[in-house]
Amino acid sequence: MAESRARAVFLDRDGVLVEDVDYVRSVRQLEVLPGAAEAVRRLGKAGLKVVVVSNQSGVGRGYFSRRTLQRIHAELKARLARAGARLDAIYCCPHLPPGQGVKPCGCRKPGTGLVEKAARRWGLELPECFFVGDSTTDLQTARNAGCAPVLVRTGKGGRDGRYKARPEAVCKDVLEAAKWILRRLGK
Repeated sequence: MAESRARAVFLDRDGVLVEDVDYVRSVRQLEVLPGAAEAVRRLGKAGLKVVVVSNQSGVGRGYFSRRTLQRIHAELKARLARAGARLDAIYCCPHLPPGQGVKPCGCRKPGTGLVEKAARRWGLELPECFFVGDSTTDLQTARNAGCAPVLVRTGKGGRDGRYKARPEAVCKDVLEAAKWILRRLGK
């Protein structure tokens, strides 16, 4: 019998799990969105890996350090844990966007480097995975990686207009997205 491959739900951070404040620069600015912990808890309980994939160019711009970013993520994990929810990993691209002499990196969304890193780590079958985001960049990342894109109306709500990628579902927030994913998987 063939070994079952793991599935994951990739989540953008800002505008999906936490309030989008145009660069969370400190733990004080971190505000977990209503329903986010329950969404993460439900997905994990269903046996899915829950992985954050986020562009964090604030590091490259000098707005905050990698150390500060680590503290912010440690606090995010702690707050979710207090609500019984667990993130399996947080992957971030700290690089500047391409342009003005900056070459593109492989990890910045809509690139798939971070998604592929997670796929290697857990043996994920990417066409069996989902990517929940609030921007068309997130939707394009999902399409580029072969995952099912899910748009949430929190944060940017898809209004950034950078890419033409279409979602498979549009949900009010990450909790509604988690419920949609679990229904789709029959869980």
